[in-house]
Amino acid sequence: MPRLDTARLTLLPASLAMLEADLEGPVALERALGVPVPPAWPPELYNADAIRWTIAALSSRPTDRDWCLYYVVRRPLDDAPELLVGLGGFKAPPDGEGMVELGYGILTAHRRRGYATETVLAMCEFALHQPQVRRVIAHTLSHLDASIGVLVKAGFTFVGEGEDPDAPPGSTVVRYELARSA
Repeated sequence: MPRLDTARLTLLPASLAMLEADLEGPVALERALGVPVPPAWPPELYNADAIRWTIAALSSRPTDRDWCLYYVVRRPLDDAPELLVGLGGFKAPPDGEGMVELGYGILTAHRRRGYATETVLAMCEFALHQPQVRRVIAHTLSHLDASIGVLVKAGFTFVGEGEDPDAPPGSTVVRYELARSA
């Protein structure tokens, strides 16, 4: 399983032990990762149900670990220490049409610093270098302007309404896509 590195971040692939620790809380996750975890962990929209879903996915597809969750760690820079700032991941391995879906979340206190864009770019670079991947998609809520901005900065284009069974009732989901040719 590759660790993905960017200029400022390391995306650590989740293991079952890390995910189980994540269910216990920030202190247990810090021990499992070996990286400081802020008390505000986890990012919004990432909860115990999402962790359990990820555990089930990783348990049922252990050879597809590349296509699961990554913990986003800010490396020590200037006077900022190493710190867990978010997560990113793929919902599943590429399907038969070469499509893979990604998602991401950054803790509120660490937003507007480019970490989400850096995370998405690293994930897309990894995915689009795999011969079976032809496009990467992402769904977000239509009112999340910052999330849409991240996708646009990463080269995604709007393709229309999307689907997310976990979206809050009454919300509109939109779909963005980045094709290999882009």
